[in-house]
Amino acid sequence: MVNFNFAKVPQTIFHPGSINEIDSLHIVKSAKNILLVTGANSFRNSKYYGKLLEKMVNTNIYETRVVREPSPESIDNEVNKHREHDIELVIAIGGGSVMDAGKAISAMLTQKDSVMAYIEGVGDGKIHNGDKIPLIAIPTTSGTGSETTKNAVLSKVGKRGFKKSIRHENFVPDIVILDPELMINCPSNVTAASGLDALTQLIGSYVSTKAYPMTEALAVSGIEYFGKSFLSVCKNEYDSIEKRASMAYASYISGITLANAGLGIVHGFASSVGGYADIPHGVLCGTLLPEAVKLNIKLLQEQQDEIYLKKYAKVGAILTGSDEKNIDTSCKELVNILEYWINELKIPRLKEFGITEEDLDCIVKATNNKNNPVNLSNEQMKSILLSRL
Repeated sequence: MVNFNFAKVPQTIFHPGSINEIDSLHIVKSAKNILLVTGANSFRNSKYYGKLLEKMVNTNIYETRVVREPSPESIDNEVNKHREHDIELVIAIGGGSVMDAGKAISAMLTQKDSVMAYIEGVGDGKIHNGDKIPLIAIPTTSGTGSETTKNAVLSKVGKRGFKKSIRHENFVPDIVILDPELMINCPSNVTAASGLDALTQLIGSYVSTKAYPMTEALAVSGIEYFGKSFLSVCKNEYDSIEKRASMAYASYISGITLANAGLGIVHGFASSVGGYADIPHGVLCGTLLPEAVKLNIKLLQEQQDEIYLKKYAKVGAILTGSDEKNIDTSCKELVNILEYWINELKIPRLKEFGITEEDLDCIVKATNNKNNPVNLSNEQMKSILLSRL
């Protein structure tokens, strides 16, 4: 028997044009005051923004923009601004930062204190009671899978910065609208970085020490759809609904698998580096993924750990067409294609965001590599960062 506790998944509407159905949803029809959370410009400049407002002409719409990864201060500011508006529904439309901001605002509109009180590891240790304003999540990028998860990631950047979450089962969005049409105009560099974030989560959860058959099957499914579409949608088929749908599915599944199986060293760095420097989450995951996979495979080979090597070989076979039974070759092909992708798509190095070799020891000390298939030493973790400076 396999024992597991599978996290809840939101009601999900997934097909091209599904955003046009939003006004038919009961929680939309019954809400008189709605807070619309969007990114800086892209959705607002699209044809869908005006159409959305037309569908809610008899509703009071309040709006807020998320221009960077949300901080505790930004969440407190937005909550204070809209607390007296009797918000009955929050709709978050945008990338991963918008999803996180929407979840945090939804959670804090019901509370009277600062969000800092509830942030894991750096806050006051206060436990959120789970009360929130109903939330609809509508991603416009394919990356974080945040539309499926129970945590909202907040950041404070600097030498004493952090990237931590507020978390509760009730923070999972009530409804997800997954519409690949909204992703057509996503810029190539954002498509690349967010896609590599999704792949990092799929691979990380697949080889996690907490993985089990259900999460493994889902992760493999996500990796298969990712492999069919990733490079082409970044380079020359950006307007393919089929490719965008494949990427949306891969991202969505990655959120489910990370929530249930956990992740490894790359997302350990996402927390420590993400609090240290102002670097987009997807870029950080993408730039570190090949080196992290390469090191894990090398150490697993030294330990002769065939269980995890077979998993990496399977991923390599899915993404490259290699023979997964030839474990060494398939693992090598996996590393090769990951390195090819980050070079071909010009994923930036860490130094481009002001990180220096002198910063690495401090970063490593703040990095957790739980659920990684290999227990890495500080020097081994540092070697991953050094390789991408």
